Amino acid sequence: IVDDDQLICWSLEKVLNKEGYQTMSLHTAQEALSHIATQPPDLVLLDLMLPDLSGVEVLERLQVERCQIPILIITAMNSVDSAVQAMKLGACDYISKPFNMDEVKLSIQKALEVDHLRQEIGYQRSVESRTYHFDSIVHINPSMKQIVQLAKKVAKSDAQTILIQGESGTGKDHLGRTIHYQSIRSKHALVEINCTALPENLLESELFGHERGAFTDARKMKRGLFEIAEGGTLLLEEIGDIPQTMQAKLLKVLEDRRIRRLGSIKDIPINVCIIATTNRDLSEDVKNGRFRADLFYRFNIITITIPPLRERKQDIIPLMNKFISEFNTKFRRNLNKISSQTEELLLRYGWPGNIRQLRNVLERIMILEDLTELQPKHLPEEIQGSLHPDPIESQIKLNPGGVSLSDVVRSLIIQALTMSEGNQVRAAKLLNISRDALRRKMKKYGLL
Repeated sequence: IVDDDQLICWSLEKVLNKEGYQTMSLHTAQEALSHIATQPPDLVLLDLMLPDLSGVEVLERLQVERCQIPILIITAMNSVDSAVQAMKLGACDYISKPFNMDEVKLSIQKALEVDHLRQEIGYQRSVESRTYHFDSIVHINPSMKQIVQLAKKVAKSDAQTILIQGESGTGKDHLGRTIHYQSIRSKHALVEINCTALPENLLESELFGHERGAFTDARKMKRGLFEIAEGGTLLLEEIGDIPQTMQAKLLKVLEDRRIRRLGSIKDIPINVCIIATTNRDLSEDVKNGRFRADLFYRFNIITITIPPLRERKQDIIPLMNKFISEFNTKFRRNLNKISSQTEELLLRYGWPGNIRQLRNVLERIMILEDLTELQPKHLPEEIQGSLHPDPIESQIKLNPGGVSLSDVVRSLIIQALTMSEGNQVRAAKLLNISRDALRRKMKKYGLL
């Protein structure tokens, strides 16, 4: 409590001590500044009119020193303008003389709660900044090294639209979060939404918000995720699955950088980085009319395509070691070795579920088993089977008279398409190639 009126200090101390607070009274600005510098308190009640410096001057000095302590201004009724000036300098509220002690207690409680939330948010952001760091992305594979270098450049650039493509489980969302937490927007919110999780009408309300009475259940105004993410990043997961009508509305937001709540006639400017992820081939969806070409080109300014795990096998064992370290801590285990035969199995398996499947397999093993060495018997049957004789060698035999390689490839493509009932994505997985590679081969062999 910083006030030159000793009676005010005494009355405040008496009330606040009864509330369980520990209080100290000082009577000059210099005493207060010295004490804050050496023994910072949780909160300061600061009188505007002090004998040596004004409360505003004290706030200016604390602002220069980047002091984060919540400060409540004590002011006379005729000094409200000065109190407002003090709040512009960082004071969180002001209380007027003569005091209503209930209001004083409420103001202190609110100020401490807000400060606690600020510290909690700051701590959480620092934790996430360490979790979502480019060093946390395993990238021994040359393609992944290039992707991480590109992502670092994107994070520094403050790009406003980013598209991340890749099969399910490849780590698209992790990369999107990493770009946010390593960018200049990391001091602001990262807001995420899965576009497939909500029907179109609810998705629109979630993204843009609504005014009271905009529809039947709109009992009060609601801010949308674009507003909540102001200054930060909006991560739109599975953007390829949103309906065409929503695609048109999203395109308008990207072009105008403004949104309008449902039921409103007022546009709201936004400053948000939009990171979209998808496991679909959007260029193919544009060709068949599922995705708007103009929206695709808006997102296609910066596109990052993460390869599937089967195409970056150098990363499999390092990823396993990373997850082993994580689960050893989480489940209090002591797994410290992977047998050579197990490594061979892990490298030969196709990993259709990519990194997510790899992580889930190991997590299940370490929940159920207390082991020091990972051996083939601990792996699921489908992975153990990957050490069986090569299926190509066992099914395709080269005749002494030779065989046309083109015919063999064409036959395998037809079989894959038949087994997948014409689904090109599934057929490509059966052949362990990308969908684009499959379509090129289908064109080459007259199957498209």
